[in-house]
Amino acid sequence: MPLDRRELLARTGLTLVAAGLGDRLWTDDAARASETSPPSWSEVRRQLDLDPRVIQLGGFLLASHPAPVRAAIERHRRGLDRNPVSYLHANEGELEARVLREAASYLGVSPLDIALTDSTTMGLGLVYNGLRLGRGDEVVTTRHDFFSTHESLRTMAARTGATVRTISLYGRPDAASVDAIVKAVRAALRPRTRVLAVTWVHSSTGVKLPVKAIAEVVAERNRGRPEAERILLCVDGVHGFGAEDVGLAALGCDVLAAGCHKWLLGPRGTGIVWARPEAWSRLEPTIPSFSGGSSSAARFTPGGFHSFEHRWALADAFAFRRRIGRARAAARIHELAGRLKAGLAAMGHVTLYTPRSTALSAGLVCFDVRGLTPPQVVDRLARRRIVATVTPYATSYARLGTGLMNTPAEVDEALRAIRALA
Repeated sequence: MPLDRRELLARTGLTLVAAGLGDRLWTDDAARASETSPPSWSEVRRQLDLDPRVIQLGGFLLASHPAPVRAAIERHRRGLDRNPVSYLHANEGELEARVLREAASYLGVSPLDIALTDSTTMGLGLVYNGLRLGRGDEVVTTRHDFFSTHESLRTMAARTGATVRTISLYGRPDAASVDAIVKAVRAALRPRTRVLAVTWVHSSTGVKLPVKAIAEVVAERNRGRPEAERILLCVDGVHGFGAEDVGLAALGCDVLAAGCHKWLLGPRGTGIVWARPEAWSRLEPTIPSFSGGSSSAARFTPGGFHSFEHRWALADAFAFRRRIGRARAAARIHELAGRLKAGLAAMGHVTLYTPRSTALSAGLVCFDVRGLTPPQVVDRLARRRIVATVTPYATSYARLGTGLMNTPAEVDEALRAIRALA
């Protein structure tokens, strides 16, 4: 079956390059120039088919599909249902190429450096288990990273014989600082370190890492090293992806994996891995690819059958977000998160853990209420029709997130509900 599909893509001229991808770099200026007539925030809200009786402050876990995404999913679903084989063969290469073009435009990178996945966890597993490492090589990660990073690195180490060392970047998250984080990273990198695996925004605390400053430390240590011994900076980017106004080339990392069904408001079950060409050359694919492309990223896109209607609708999610504007969306998320943090910080019965500085936080906000466990806080808020979650870590907090579906009035209502828990 894989050979048949590759032959079909080549025969019909629908390989990614034939579909017009080219090796083109989309600049941030080009992406912003394409944003015309950005919708108002009330218009954005109307694109989401949300229950108006519920305040959704958990959209960072799983997002509602905007109207353009719902329409695209339905259009592709109808085509696949009516004539599955013909619709797939006639459209697969062209539609996947469109996804990569739209993703590249939004992220300011080459479409040939992007692989498509189903989630952040899939991307992290493919990246870390694809590392060409051996005995004596070392990966450094942090205690703040999610289970998917730790488990992917564990299985990689068991397979390759490389070692994994875990460090701490801060104690109390509300006392974290850029200087202390950078200092901890600098002290952790050793001659045998080959990979630094970190998370952009910690879902455990809401702390946002200064990735660009960390990248500069990594670049210092890489000076004079042969290519095969250079440290790769690999990032779980899911809670910065769609919440921050940073192009991937400017972020400074070598590899980034992210799901698209959180802050980006993309289709459920979609994700990307982006890497610099030099980084792709140090990774081996785990799952055979059907993409038909010759780039390293194309070979990294897992083959097999997917929820195609969702994957192809990802192009419409990126287009929708470009119309809103990356900088404008990030400013809105930070504005609402700042309002939430300021309100929580003023309450004597609340401990706010997420830093108030925008340099060290994004849209996630973690806190405790005196006398209540985090699950109790979430339950009490749910009774007021306010969606919150508990951080799934050994040390847990109550957690809220301000996304593009939210309004200042909703933030204020959540603050009133939390104030009433005293």
